[in-house]
Amino acid sequence: MLMNLISNKYCAPVFAMAVAGIIAGCASTGVRNPSGTNVTEMRPDETGFVAGTGVESQDLVAVTDKMARSILGIPQIARAQGVPCVVLDPVNNETRFPINKDIFLTRIRVQLNSKAAGKVMFLARDRMVALEHERDLKRAGQVTANADPNVVEFKGADYFLTGSLQGMTTRTSTGTSDYVLYAFQLIDARTSAIVWEDSAEIKKQGLEDAAYR
Repeated sequence: MLMNLISNKYCAPVFAMAVAGIIAGCASTGVRNPSGTNVTEMRPDETGFVAGTGVESQDLVAVTDKMARSILGIPQIARAQGVPCVVLDPVNNETRFPINKDIFLTRIRVQLNSKAAGKVMFLARDRMVALEHERDLKRAGQVTANADPNVVEFKGADYFLTGSLQGMTTRTSTGTSDYVLYAFQLIDARTSAIVWEDSAEIKKQGLEDAAYR
């Protein structure tokens, strides 16, 4: 009996200290990534552990890879006489996600420029102010010119590449569901005909919504 009392007398404080140590350890550690580090580097086409039902990097990679391959396969590009000139026309974002919509066209352009072996040429219309200013400086003789600055040499577009992002959202007490349609078109600048169009569809469901910026 005496030994049990002594044992209980000393075990109780030790047990309390052990529990306190465990709680303190948990509080100081906080939430850690599965990798055990503060930041985990991942591939852009990989679904991460921080994810939502909206437009994410793996969707961007999958969609733009598909569009670049699809464009290269159409006769207007694959069997063109000369190199077609393409201008990017801004994408319409009709989803609920406030994303950088034109990143889709940027990645399609990069994919085609890096892998199409000169089959298509993109015109830098977004740089026209700087280009026109440089031309005017040359015409005024303020800077040197290797060609006649009075000759109009800015190329015209053969095609416009554009697209749209459209979405549908369902919310209930059990979670959120999002469907996004990614559609892109190549439009003939002379006739306004849509010479190519392709799309991708992605649907996701989750228990919690996420914030997108």
